[in-house]
Amino acid sequence: MGSINAVVDLRHQNGVAVVAMDNAPVNALGIALRTGLMRAMDQLRGDPAVKAIVLCGTARAFSGGADITEFGKPPQDPNLRQVIAAVEDMPVPVVAAIQGVALGGGLELALGCHARVAWGTARLGLPEVKLGLLPGAGGTQRLPRVVGLEKALSMIVTGNPIGAKEAADCGLVDAVLDGAYPDAAVAWAQTLTERRRVRDRDDALTSAREDPGLINSMAAPLLKASGAAAPRACVEAVRGAVDLPFEEGLANERRLFEQLVTGDESRAQRHAFFAEREAQKAVLPSGTQPRPVARAAVVGAGTMGGGIAMCFANAGIPVTVIETEQAALDRGMARIAELYGISAKRGSITPAQAEERRGRIQGQLGLDGARDADIVVEAVFEDMGVKKQVFAELDRLAKPGAVLATNTSYLDIDEIAGATSRPGDVLGTHFFSPANVMKLLEIVRGRQTSPEVIATAADLGKKLSKVGVVVGNCFGFVGNRMLARRSDAAERLLLDGASPAEVDAALTAFGFRMGPFAMADLAGLDIGMRIRRAFGKRAPVSDALCDAGRYGQKTGSGFYVYEGRNATPDPEVDRIIAAESEKLGITRHPVGADEITERLIYPMINEGARILEEGIAARPGDIDAIWLHGYNWPVWRGGPMFYADLVGLPRIRDRLQDFHAATGDKALRPAPLLSKLADAGQGFAGQDFGARAA
Repeated sequence: MGSINAVVDLRHQNGVAVVAMDNAPVNALGIALRTGLMRAMDQLRGDPAVKAIVLCGTARAFSGGADITEFGKPPQDPNLRQVIAAVEDMPVPVVAAIQGVALGGGLELALGCHARVAWGTARLGLPEVKLGLLPGAGGTQRLPRVVGLEKALSMIVTGNPIGAKEAADCGLVDAVLDGAYPDAAVAWAQTLTERRRVRDRDDALTSAREDPGLINSMAAPLLKASGAAAPRACVEAVRGAVDLPFEEGLANERRLFEQLVTGDESRAQRHAFFAEREAQKAVLPSGTQPRPVARAAVVGAGTMGGGIAMCFANAGIPVTVIETEQAALDRGMARIAELYGISAKRGSITPAQAEERRGRIQGQLGLDGARDADIVVEAVFEDMGVKKQVFAELDRLAKPGAVLATNTSYLDIDEIAGATSRPGDVLGTHFFSPANVMKLLEIVRGRQTSPEVIATAADLGKKLSKVGVVVGNCFGFVGNRMLARRSDAAERLLLDGASPAEVDAALTAFGFRMGPFAMADLAGLDIGMRIRRAFGKRAPVSDALCDAGRYGQKTGSGFYVYEGRNATPDPEVDRIIAAESEKLGITRHPVGADEITERLIYPMINEGARILEEGIAARPGDIDAIWLHGYNWPVWRGGPMFYADLVGLPRIRDRLQDFHAATGDKALRPAPLLSKLADAGQGFAGQDFGARAA
């Protein structure tokens, strides 16, 4: 018994060697862990007292996979492939004992063992595709040989993990154990009499080798919605397991991996991974602590209020939903019950969990229901007068120290806070619809919001499973402020000669799931019109469509006509657009797809530069995280500010100057920060924007 190095221990137990990995927090397979594993295998090889080996991790993780901070750095031996080969070639059976997670390289390491056992809460998967990569240490070759082609494709191309029971059902693990960890695996290993390498198992691939078209038919549904390179490369790597000898399949996998790891898409997705984590670190004075939140209240039982209440209930926090009328409260509570029922029916939660979560939500008439809450989230109609009235009442009723939060998309947090005698307790919590599904939470600091309150909201965001990003107070904050620039550009493109279908097609080709006009029709054109009118703004085409009673899908016509949810271009819309262009003296002309994309995306980047200049966002990555999690920015393009660096700021500056000259729109003048960085040949990444503490 003894330590191999700081992260690998070795002990002997009844003829079984137990090699234990402990590299907190998730046993990332960095150089220290790889070195320790290789030394352990070297020490055990040829030891006549060892009849089997159990490789285990901690209660939290067998291994969470590769240390991605090593990506882009000079490789250090032993690499993971060498470690797996050493494990695979051990002369006695090696059993992977999996508790917690076995993900990515962690599962590839387990596949290099001769058998695998798991505990009931284990999660196993190959999520590399979510970083724009594919499994690069044999996963695309070994997994199909264990679970068959269809299951392997699903796991590798989607990157979604499976539980222990499913892993046992498909043969990925040989047994699910419930005894002490890892002692039960030691007892199980003592029964092994066979040492069989996964690489030698070809029976699961027989049908695929007999039917050359099988892999394409299995892969087609998985690739349908993706424009990224990594899912397609995953399929090609798995194809190597079918078509090539094992060693050639490994070489093919490695070639594809190296193409991806140096490509822009993987760089973008790795940036997104780190940006999400960094964005959730609020810039606060040292030592700032959050206030405890044991009970919540939500004012408003509409779509947003109900969804926000579900977020609290899902996190185990009791919540009171407040309304002014019984009928509205009943509708809201019924909708919450319906949504939990749908989740239980789909299997995402059990019926017992649905009932438990519903039980944490109670309804009440009147703001007295907020008296005992540690945080109150107002989710009433987007009207300043109404919100100020609610906050004045909350100021009177809520207990001292309660956080008073407004769920607003655009309105001034400081003006709302001014309706109270405690502006330090007031901030914005901009949830995204549907609130019980969408991950983004913009945490909006007011001028007087206390650091404690911001820390409370940031801590709460994590508990609610949100990506909580602290932003400054301005019209539209970060996400909607940038979206407004895109909306203006989309409207202008129509006036200049593009059709709604051409604009939408350009944005979906870029990677968004929906274009701006299809999205507007889904949301309801009347909603956008009301917001514009509240702030004295116009959108000629959108307003004309509303004047004609075309509000989108709910009226059967908007930018498109609808049969159910199926959209069809409408010549009447073309006529309305042409008429509005003529009124404004604009001569329409064809607009190419590349120009459409630039005119939609570059103004957003320009506004992002202004947001950084003003200190509304602390970091470029914060803006990227907001757009990735709130606005469906394609993850394989990394976010708008990362994408700007890929394009090059000089190109964006020059095109913005062209757009400004053509339209006269002052918002299209290059932002000073963008111009400064472009002139210096720099990008947004790595810049110190002087992020101020809240």
